[in-house]
Amino acid sequence: MSIDYIFNRNIKKPGRGADLSILSSDEAEKALAYHKSFAEYKVTPLVTLPRLAEYLGISKLFIKDESSRFDLKAFKVLGASYAIGRYLAEKLGRDISEISYDELCSEENRKKLGDITFTTATDGNHGRAVAWAARQLKQKAVVYMPKGSDPIRLKNIQALGAEASITDLNYDDAVRLSEQKAKENGWVIVQDTAWNGYEDIPTWIMQGYATLAVEALEQMTQQGSKSPTHVFLQAGVGSFAGGVLGFMASSLGEKMPSVTIVEPEKANCIYKSAKIGDGRPHNVTGDLDTLMAGLACGEPNTISWELLRDYAAAYVSCPDYLAATGMRVLATPLKGDEVVISGESGAITTGLLHLLMGSEGGNASDLRKMLHLNKDSIVLLVSTEGNTSPRAFRDAVWYGEYNDREEHRNKK
Repeated sequence: MSIDYIFNRNIKKPGRGADLSILSSDEAEKALAYHKSFAEYKVTPLVTLPRLAEYLGISKLFIKDESSRFDLKAFKVLGASYAIGRYLAEKLGRDISEISYDELCSEENRKKLGDITFTTATDGNHGRAVAWAARQLKQKAVVYMPKGSDPIRLKNIQALGAEASITDLNYDDAVRLSEQKAKENGWVIVQDTAWNGYEDIPTWIMQGYATLAVEALEQMTQQGSKSPTHVFLQAGVGSFAGGVLGFMASSLGEKMPSVTIVEPEKANCIYKSAKIGDGRPHNVTGDLDTLMAGLACGEPNTISWELLRDYAAAYVSCPDYLAATGMRVLATPLKGDEVVISGESGAITTGLLHLLMGSEGGNASDLRKMLHLNKDSIVLLVSTEGNTSPRAFRDAVWYGEYNDREEHRNKK
């Protein structure tokens, strides 16, 4: 078992494809300033792994570790908090750049806003972020989770005061349920995917995600490094990948890195859309059963899809074992490197990079050459979550589950 990939032979130079204005440096800095107004804000670590970089045969390897973001163990709060903040600011007739977190939840503004319920569908991390942001801003949240969601993630959401439940639906149908309930009850849906008539909040979420990209580029400069030559980004619906790629394309222009989009093979809607090649987003249906619960999404965000279509270098569909490999590599580092505790969705890019740099022959080797990954490469990865599912983490890291046994036998 290996990977499937599409190399983008129609990639466009920044500014010659999809509009990048929504992820301009000004928009990203506006989101960053808002995040800084929270007392809980702090820059998450940018970990350098020199021993692993040497082992893999590249120049430098950086991991943006989001496991400590706002004490929620995942990056998702960047999008949810900014989108909810912008929604409330607009209701008050204010621009988000003119109002802080403290002002938004002041008693005076709370009375003007009244009671608002925010709703969303999630496998865990996004719902936890929406619940946290709603509570911080003195509002309510209702969260729907797809079947198979980890009960621990459900409890974490409920602990933040949200009404939350695990449904018998897949992720995309849970999104539709959330949308239906919002219409019936006058709630506000906060989803990181877009569809016709629902674009503002997903755009704000993508802008919120750009905060981590602003931080990462500044941290690389502070550590004496040049900008990355290669970036690997996870995609579920594609909002995170679109937010980071869009900001880098906008701010770095023709110096933007080569960006590879990475998905689970059982929920690979971005890969499928690129493979069909008609320029439109295409859905993946079914149970979307993958270890990478945070990426188990079958319908692309229509806004981010255009950015990924025009500016990504490649799209890769990965088996689950690569996520587990990434978790093990980061949790048990080579001597001298730091430990990075990464969840299954956070570690898939590390697992893929490990495969690309260690393969001789086959798809992985071919893609490595096409991407020009070599001894001069400076690679940036984002560990988007920490240990948010203890059961999945133990199974992969402690007990060695999710390994490619067939490949292992072939090597013997």
